[in-house]
Amino acid sequence: MLELGLGNGRTYDHLRGLFPDREIFVFDRHVAAHPDCRPDPEHMIEGDFRDTLPAAGARLPAPAAFAHCDIGSGRPETDRAVAAFVGPALDRLLARGAVVVSDQAFELVGWTALDPPSGVEPGRYFMYRAGSA
Repeated sequence: MLELGLGNGRTYDHLRGLFPDREIFVFDRHVAAHPDCRPDPEHMIEGDFRDTLPAAGARLPAPAAFAHCDIGSGRPETDRAVAAFVGPALDRLLARGAVVVSDQAFELVGWTALDPPSGVEPGRYFMYRAGSA
């Protein structure tokens, strides 16, 4: 499992509670989460996504089955540029059929958009199945 954007660690903490037997590799520019909501150093990959994602394949033990991306800054131009880089870089780290949940839209060939759960406001989150088209 991959978590892009640790932030305060709330989603990471939730994922590790739901999937205690899964390794979760976390990517963020810098760690600011409460110590109780941080991964161990082996699973924390710190730095700019442009540097860390391309090199991550050598560090991951297997392609990821799930990725959660909290990569938005609230600045539309910046967010589009980040998503345009992250999508293809992330695709190389995912297993065929992996599920991606993101706060930003991705437009990748081979990814199929999934409907978010009922009650999720349109455009708030985006879901995809990677490598399914």
